[in-house]
This record gives sequence, structure tokens and C-alpha cells, in this order.
Amino acid sequence: MQRIYLGLRGLALLVCLLGSSGQIFAAETNELYNFVKPLDVVGLQLQGTLLPSATAEETASGEIMRRLTFKSVAQPALRLVPQAGQWNWSGAAAMTLRVQNAMAWAVTLDVEIESAGGKRLRARIVLPAGPAQTLIMPLTATSPLAHGMRAGPPMPWVKDGQRLLLAETVEGELAAEQILAVTLSMPQPDSPQSILLARFGTRQNDLHSPLYERLVDTFGQYTRASWPEKGTDLQQLKAAAAQEQKQLKGWLAQRPATDRFGGLLNGPRFDASGFFRTSKLGDRWYLVTPEGHGFFSLGVNTVSAEHSKTYVEGREAMFASLPAEGEPLAAFYGNDDNRSANGANRGRAFDHGRWYDFYNANRLRMHGSAELPQWRAASLDRLQAWGFNTLGNWSDPAFAGNQRVPYTRPLSIQGDFSSIHTGDDWWGGMPDPFDPRFAMAAERSIAIASRDLRDDPWLIGYFADNELAWAAPGTDAHARYALAYATLRLTTDVPAKRAFLKQLRDKYRNQNGISKAWGIDLQAWELMEDPGFEAPLPDPAHPQIEKDLQGFLRLYADAYFKTIAEALEWHAPNQLLLGGRFSITTPEAVASCAKYCDVLSFNFYTPTPQAGYDWEVLRQLDKPVLVSEFHFGSRDRGPFWAGVSQVYREEDRGSAYASFLSAALKEPQLVGVHWFQYIDQPVTGRLLDGENGHLGLIGITDLPFRGFVGSVRKANLSMPGKLLPGASSKPAAP
Repeated sequence: MQRIYLGLRGLALLVCLLGSSGQIFAAETNELYNFVKPLDVVGLQLQGTLLPSATAEETASGEIMRRLTFKSVAQPALRLVPQAGQWNWSGAAAMTLRVQNAMAWAVTLDVEIESAGGKRLRARIVLPAGPAQTLIMPLTATSPLAHGMRAGPPMPWVKDGQRLLLAETVEGELAAEQILAVTLSMPQPDSPQSILLARFGTRQNDLHSPLYERLVDTFGQYTRASWPEKGTDLQQLKAAAAQEQKQLKGWLAQRPATDRFGGLLNGPRFDASGFFRTSKLGDRWYLVTPEGHGFFSLGVNTVSAEHSKTYVEGREAMFASLPAEGEPLAAFYGNDDNRSANGANRGRAFDHGRWYDFYNANRLRMHGSAELPQWRAASLDRLQAWGFNTLGNWSDPAFAGNQRVPYTRPLSIQGDFSSIHTGDDWWGGMPDPFDPRFAMAAERSIAIASRDLRDDPWLIGYFADNELAWAAPGTDAHARYALAYATLRLTTDVPAKRAFLKQLRDKYRNQNGISKAWGIDLQAWELMEDPGFEAPLPDPAHPQIEKDLQGFLRLYADAYFKTIAEALEWHAPNQLLLGGRFSITTPEAVASCAKYCDVLSFNFYTPTPQAGYDWEVLRQLDKPVLVSEFHFGSRDRGPFWAGVSQVYREEDRGSAYASFLSAALKEPQLVGVHWFQYIDQPVTGRLLDGENGHLGLIGITDLPFRGFVGSVRKANLSMPGKLLPGASSKPAAP
């Protein structure tokens, strides 16, 4: 480690540095150190970094800064420490650093503030290419969730002519009166990366409150950016809507010829059963329409006008304009409560109270009506014009009976049965399938969901819940077998634990048998029945440990999927069971799903479906596979979150979609892909969990993203030719 001390010397000619770039905040800031004009003595500890001791450079904007280079090593770092004693930042709200990216691309910086007592505050900063900016890192933990949303406003933020980079998420805690060090590091750069540094200090205000003020305009759009589809006034929005209607008529007339349900006319023929089913021909699996034609499901999730509400109570300052009571648009207020301990909502503020629905308010403005029948008809026009043929999960239930586009339905099993918590529980605990109350709840839920639909040929099938926590995030054994470990920690009044213990007792008979197999000293079998029992980690010297954990997961998954499959077979024998919409999963759960379900379904947020799972395993299971969710989002069209699969800009979304679909069509087991989702999420977060992603085909103003939709349509219309060379591309009869 190289250590440098810089005192009062040299570079006096650079006094002009402070210039206009720092004057605006001078009253609120306390400069501790200047990398170019050191007025105080500060200790600099270099590890895998280069900081020339007496050189500085002028940036394109005329600012003088010093270059810090991170070498291509593991976590290169620059550590700033007081020459003696500690810094007392008890009167400050944030740390500041004048910084510029010296590369032509964005770089990632890790910032850590260390204080007495081992307390640390950490933030990961994405430093974009471009001019210098002032990094502001609050001295207390924060995140966009504290403001009710998944992601915060884009950075940098230009305020009063200054480029500011506010740390979006800060984790940990700090003893502000005893600051020991500040560390800048970079996670394993592939090649040397450089940044430029100037002033380091603190400020009295962290500026997060003004950052979140007046984010949303009267139409529900982000106020501080512009993009081609952004509405500036009502007349412009109405004109754009009229233009879209004209385009839709032309596109609808150009649809390829299919059977009534969207089946490929020039593809292979199958027996017509009157309902959707699956069939394998050669090495390729197909969905088969009720009329007996091959069908590749191109779907859209959440085609619903009911998911664009956002909480406004307590954060009214975020909205530039909300309707007053008594105004016509005040009809789109409501109240709800989404408080929960689920991982998806953990740490979120503004999760209950009064909400506003910008999307439906805009529909009233633009069309003179917010009635849903007209919206459903318009949405079906869009889906068909854009080349889609399926209404995906969570779409408006009233689409049943539309007789234009096939649809799917979710099965959400709810009841007072016991559940297992793995430590993540993004959407809640795992249902205990050994609890008799689970079977009753499944029976009841499926009976209600399938009522009046069992004879509908347009209903493809049902999904079994969504993204259950079959494992915990991570790659270690605790994550892989989280469900088994969590079960053994419970009391014996939980049916799943009794089932696990029975499985082990049937195999080992007593404590001596399991002690030998697991390499433990279990003095009495009853000790396993106690709450908090901790099973050993897998050990090559004792292979039975892992075999037993896997055996329980198979038992658990079989009980779960068998219960649902039997209930669905009774109540809806004509429809398919479309699998469990796996996100985090285990091989045991997937194998069981293949045993009891008609289709395996996965939510793949990857560049291609092949990157989402081990397809050699899936080929061995020999079941049709459906991608039940995928998307590509960006941050340049309003909402702040770019989704699970992010691309850099809007123009990249279309090519990413086309690449994903093209890769899917090359996989013989794949029978469909479903995009998530139809409408952009609200800028300030949806009611459920605060997600605020630009993921949609259309925006909050009910207008499509033209370039993206055009690319999607082109890719969708290419599907028959890629799936089945020679399949019909002839336009459908009017």
C-alpha cells in the first residue's frame, strides 16, 4: 500500500478552481480537502491505484482536476483518512466529492465511509461519462423505497445549473462524530479505469427532498426529461391517438392468415380436440389449437387497465398537478392498503392510503370515456395488429369470452394453511402442501377460477401460482436447500416438518442411523422435533445429507403439484396446467412440475431463453416449455426502473426482443413467450410493491412506443417462417 501526504504547497495558481462550479453550494458545504489545491493535510492510501502527486489537468469545461487510475486488480481503492484523529461530521447531512469520469463509458464506484465501532455506510455509484459532477452521499441509510418506489430519478440531476449525482441507495449506519476514513474503490476492472477528482467535503443538506419534488406532470409523466412519445398537451395526445388508429387499421388488414384461434395453417395438422392441448411431432413440441393447428403463443402479460394506480397520500409534493375534489378527474382517486412483510415490499414507504389512476384519467381526457368495454376492444385490436396471439397472466378477467384472442388464467391459492419461510419470501412464504387446509384451499380456489370457463375453447390453461420461493437467492447450499433447512427449524405442529421427519424416520429408524449417515451426534430423535434444529451442510464425507435434502424437496414438490393437478383435472379437465412460472427454483421442483403439469413455465429475464436454465436438463424431462415472462426495459422514456433485463436505451429494446424471440424459435421444446407487460408502470410506483419500470408496449398516456412496437410487430410476424419454413404469411381475410 502506497501512502501519500499532501500539505500546503504548489499549485497556488489554481485558486480559480473554486469558480462558479462550487459557489452555488459554498454556503452549505464544508471543504475538507482539494485534490488539486491541497489546503489541509490529508492522508491518502493507495491500493491498486495511481494518483500522481503533483499533476493536474484541465477538463473540456475548463475545470482543473486530478486523475486517479484504478488498475486491473481485485478492488483497487483510494482511502482518505485524517492525518490525525477523526473527522466530526455530526453537523453534516452528506459527504460531497467533485468527480468526473475520464472514460468514454460509465464506470461503477463503490463508496464506503468508515466510523468508530466498526460502523460503515456503503453506496454503489454508476458514474456516467461526461462533464464533472458533484457526488452527494447521505450520512444515513436511504433508498428509493423510502420514497415509495423501486428506483429513483435518473442521475445526474441538474439543479440550479449544477450537475449532481446523488447516491440512490445507501446501506449501513454511521457514527458521524467519529469518521475514520472514506474509501473509493472499483469492483475488479477488466482494464485500467480513470476518474478525475477535485473537492472533497461535507454539506448540511443531502438534497434528496428537493430531488423528489414535482416529478410527475398532470398526465402522470416524468417532468425532467423529454422523449418522442411524451405528451405536451391534450391536443397533441389526441392527434397521436388518431394517427395510431389509422395505422392499426392498415396493420390489421395485413395480418397473416391463421385458423380462428391463431393456429398456423401451413404447419403440421393434428387431431382437433375442441380445446387447446400439447403434442410432439418429431423433436418439436407444439401447442395445438382447438381446430388442430400448431400454435406458438406470443403473449402479453397484465393486459389490464387496473394496474396503473400509484399512491399519492403523504407524498403529494411529488406531483405537479393533482385534481381537486369535485373536478371530473377526481373520480380516479381511491384507497388501498399494500402493507406486507414480503420481500417485494420490505423497507418501502408510502404503501397504503389514497392513490390516483393517471392512466384511466388520461383515457377520459383523450377519448371522452374511460369505459372498459371500449378499452378491451381497442387492446385486442392492438395485440392482433402487433402480431400477438395470447392474453398472458393477470390480464383483465373480462377478456374471457372475447372470441378473438386466446387467454390464460392464474391460480392463486390462498387460505389459512401453514407456510414455510425461506428467508427471502419475495411474494410470501411457501404454501405447505402437507397441510390438509392447503388441499381444501386449492380445491376452492380452482373451483372459483374455473367456474363458467371449463367449456371455453379460447382458454389455453392455468398457471400454478407465480415465482414461489423453491430456493433462496444465492448459490451456496443454504440457498439451494433453504426450503428443507427452514422446515426442520419449525415446530412439529407444522405438517411439512412432520412429513420430513417421517421420511427420515422411515429411512433411518432412529437417532443412531441418522447420526451415522449425517456425521452428527444426535442423542435423541426428539431433538430433531425441537424448534430451531439446524441440519448439517452437505458434506462429501457424508453424501446422505444432500440426498436427504433433495429427497424432501421431491416429496414437497410432488405434494404441491399433485394437489393442484388433481383439483384442476376435476374442475377444468379441458384446459392445460401451464406450470409454476419458476423464477428461483430447484431441479426437484422442475422435475415434479414436469410430472404433473402439461407445460413447464419459467420467468426468464435473460438475453435469450437458453441463458435462463440448463436446457440439457429440460430436454431430458421432454416437456413443452413456455417463457411466461420476459422483458427488456430502459430508463429513457419516463419511469425510473429499467426492469430485470435492462438495455441502455429505448432503441435497443426492439432488437433485444427480436433476438430473444429468434432464439426461442430455435428451441424445439419452446411453445411460446410472453412479454411483461402491456402498460408502463407508474413513475412513482405501482400499488403492489412500488415497481416503476419502463417495460410497456404503451405508456401512461395510452399511446404506444412507436419504434419499439414496430420492431416487435416485425419480429412477431416473422415467427411462422422461422418456426416452420413455408408456413403461411398470406394476409388474413378481412
